[in-house]
Amino acid sequence: MSQDENETQGVVFGVLAGVIFGVIALVVGLGVWKAGQTAAPATAMVAVAEESDIAPVGEALAKVYFAVSSAALGEGDQAVVGQTVAALAAKADAIVLLSGFHDQSGDPAMNAELAKQRALAVRDALVAGGVAVDRVKMRKPESTLGSGSAEEGRCVEIRVQ
Repeated sequence: MSQDENETQGVVFGVLAGVIFGVIALVVGLGVWKAGQTAAPATAMVAVAEESDIAPVGEALAKVYFAVSSAALGEGDQAVVGQTVAALAAKADAIVLLSGFHDQSGDPAMNAELAKQRALAVRDALVAGGVAVDRVKMRKPESTLGSGSAEEGRCVEIRVQ
């Protein structure tokens, strides 16, 4: 084997190794990014989201509204979380019932999953605020029926019962 052939093989091997490494880094990076988009805070990772058949009673204490295609709480939503924590502190035997909503546009399964992720984000914020996870119940994602604003299709209702 000549010097030129060895160098050519070395270059081919280097390029091939670089491409493989780049693809692996891309896949791992996308996995980490995707996990960061939907991951719950560490304090609530051990909690299992249980959907409940508890019927909502009375008016909602508060609603948390989300941006289109987002399950991230906004900065102003901490006041709603604080209000809910205070209401639960005043009623030692009460639970908080979360109802995530979505509209009827687009893929129903994706919308339901986004509504669930939004309710989980509210639940995680409540747990981080000191609410025991067993006091937080979640209803199955619900679809708005076309009445009202588009904003109503991107909310989580909070009820203290």
